[in-house]
Amino acid sequence: MTDNQLSTRIKSYSEWKANLLETIIRFQKWLDKKGLEKSEDTLRFMEAIDALKNDRINLAFVAEFSRGKTELINSLFFADYNRRLLPSDAGRTTMCPTELYYDQQKETSFISLLPIETRLDDELSISEYKLDSNYWTNIPLDIDSPDQMEESMREIIKTKTVNIEEAKKLGLYFENQADQNRALNSSMDDLIEVPKWRHALISFPHPLLKQGLVILDTPGLNALGCEPELTLNMLPAAHAILFVLAADTGVTRSDLDVWQYHIEGFRRNKQKKGVAVVLNKIDTLWDDIKKDSDIDKTLESQLQKTSLMLGVEPSSIFTVSAQKALLAKIRNDEELLNKSQIASLENYLCNEILPSREQILSENVSNEIGQMLEVVRSQVIAKLENTTKQLQELRNLSGKNANMIVHLMKKTREEQTAYSKNVESFQSSRLLLKRQAGKMLKSLSLETLDKLTNTTRADMSGCWTTVGLKRGMQTFFNGAVEIMNQVVENAEQARRLVKAIYNKFHSEHGLAAIEPKAFSMDLYNRRMESLFEEAEAFRKSPVTTMTEQSFVVKKFFISLVSQARNVFYKANQYTEAWLREVMNPLVRQIKEHKTMMENRLNTLRKISDSRDTLDAKIAELEVEENDLNSQKDNLEDMRLSLQNGNPNQNQSSAA
Repeated sequence: MTDNQLSTRIKSYSEWKANLLETIIRFQKWLDKKGLEKSEDTLRFMEAIDALKNDRINLAFVAEFSRGKTELINSLFFADYNRRLLPSDAGRTTMCPTELYYDQQKETSFISLLPIETRLDDELSISEYKLDSNYWTNIPLDIDSPDQMEESMREIIKTKTVNIEEAKKLGLYFENQADQNRALNSSMDDLIEVPKWRHALISFPHPLLKQGLVILDTPGLNALGCEPELTLNMLPAAHAILFVLAADTGVTRSDLDVWQYHIEGFRRNKQKKGVAVVLNKIDTLWDDIKKDSDIDKTLESQLQKTSLMLGVEPSSIFTVSAQKALLAKIRNDEELLNKSQIASLENYLCNEILPSREQILSENVSNEIGQMLEVVRSQVIAKLENTTKQLQELRNLSGKNANMIVHLMKKTREEQTAYSKNVESFQSSRLLLKRQAGKMLKSLSLETLDKLTNTTRADMSGCWTTVGLKRGMQTFFNGAVEIMNQVVENAEQARRLVKAIYNKFHSEHGLAAIEPKAFSMDLYNRRMESLFEEAEAFRKSPVTTMTEQSFVVKKFFISLVSQARNVFYKANQYTEAWLREVMNPLVRQIKEHKTMMENRLNTLRKISDSRDTLDAKIAELEVEENDLNSQKDNLEDMRLSLQNGNPNQNQSSAA
C-alpha cells in the first residue's frame, strides 16, 4: 500500500501516544519500586493508560444524499485498495449511519447491522444496543477477497418496503417526501421504501483504523432528525466534522437545514475549530469549451456564496473532486490528483484536526500524570534540600562545643511546636472543605436530576403540542443549568479554600511550593449549555414537524435525559475524585516535614551523647544525598519526556 501525508501524520500520532504510554508506565514502575505508589495513584495510572490505549480520532462526514460524501471517504482513506471499498453509486447510497473502525478487542473484520425494527423500542439507545451483540446481524469480512468485501458492504444500503402505518411507527414517514420514497414496482400505493438497517458498524484492519481513526458516515437530514442520538451524542463526540456540498448546486434548502440544525451548534462549541466545508464534485464544472479561467471564476463564485450563506471563512471551505481524486490515486495520475485539489483537504486534516486532538490528549495527561510527577519531584527536591542543609549543618558541627548542639536542639523543638499548631489549623480547614464539598455533591447527585426529570415528565404528560414540548424542555434545561451554575459557584469557593491552605504551609514553613490539583466545572457547564442548544435545534428541525410527534418526543426525551444524566454522573465522579486527591500532596508534605524534623532532632541527640555518631551520620547523609540527586535527575528526565513528547513540536522539527 502506498503512503500519503494523512496516513503518515496519523502514524506519527500513534507513535507519539506509544512514547507517552511508555513514559507513564516507566513512572509508575519507579513509584512502585520506591514504595510510593498509593491506591488512588494506581487508579489514575489505569485511567491515563486506558485513555491512551482507547483513544480514537473521530471524524464525522455529514451531508444530504447525492453529495459524494461516501466517495470522499473512499478517496481520502481507502484509495490504496484500488477500488471503492464503500458503496458509492449514483443517487442515494448511505441509508443508515455507518461507523468504520477497527475492533481492537475482537481483532476481526466484520459488519454488524442493527435492524430498523429496533426503532420501535422506546427504552434503548444505540449506545445501549452496542453493548449487546444479540441485537445485531453480523457479516464476516474476508479481507483477502475484495469481491466478497464489496458485496458485503452493499448490504448496508439495502432497503425494505413497509406500509405507511408501519413507517409512521418507525418514525420514517415524511408526508412531503412520500412520492419519492414510494416503493418501486409496487401496485400498492401505501407501500414505501425505508432503510433495512438502523445503524452499521464496520470493523476493518485498515492501518489508519488500527491506529485509532473512527469514521462516522451519516445519511442526511432525515436520519439526523429521526435519530436524536446522532445529534445529541455522536456528532458532539466527533473531533471534526466535514460538511459536504455539491459544487454544481451549492447550498440548497435541505443543506442549509442540516447546517443550521445539526452543525452550527457543534461549530460554536468547538470555537469554530473542527468544522470544514467541502464543495465536492468540482469536476461537474470542468468544461472543455470554457476557458480554465472562466471555470475558476465560477468555482470562486460558488465558494464565496457558500461562505456567505453558512457564515464561515473561505479558508474553511475546500473545493475538491472526490471521484477524480480516487481515480487519480488508483491510476497514480499526479496531474489529475493535483486537479482534484484533494491535497488541500488532507493538509487541513493533518495540520489542524490532528494537532488539536493531540493537544487535548496531551493536556489531559499533563493534568493527571504530569501533576502527579511534579508533586513527587517537588517532594524529592525538598528532601534533597533538607538533606543538603542537614549535611552542611553537621559538617559545621565538627570541632564545635556541646552548647552549639544544645542550641540547635532547642531551635528544632521550637519549630516542631509551631508546626504542630499549624497542623491543628490544617485539620480545621479540611473540615470546612468537607462541608463545602457536601454541597457540591448533593447538587450533582443523580437523585437531584431524576427529581427534575420526573417533574418534566409530569409537565409533558399528555401534552404533545410543539408549545408543550418547548415548555417541557425549557423546564428541564432551566432547572439543569441552574443546578450547574450553583455547583460552579460552590466549586470556586472550594478551589479558593484549597489554594489558601496550600499557600499557608508553603509560606510559613518553607515547604516546596506545589500547585493543588486543578478543578473546574467549566467543561460540564459548557456541555449542559451546548446540550440545550442542540436540543433546541433538534426541536426546531423540519424533520421534527414531518415525523409522527409522539415518536419524536419519546426518542428525543430518552436521548436528552440520557445525555444530561451522563454529564451529571461524570461531573459527580470528577468532583469526588478531586476531593479524595486534592489534599494528598500537602498531607504527604506535612508528614514528611514532620518526620524530617524528628529525624533531625534525634540525630542531634545522638551526636550530643557521642561524637562518634557525627562522622557516621555525615557518611549516611552523603549516600542519601547522592541517591536523591539520582532520583531528581530520573524524574526530571521523565518530566521532560512528557513535555517534549508534544507531537506538534515533533512534527515541526521533523519537517
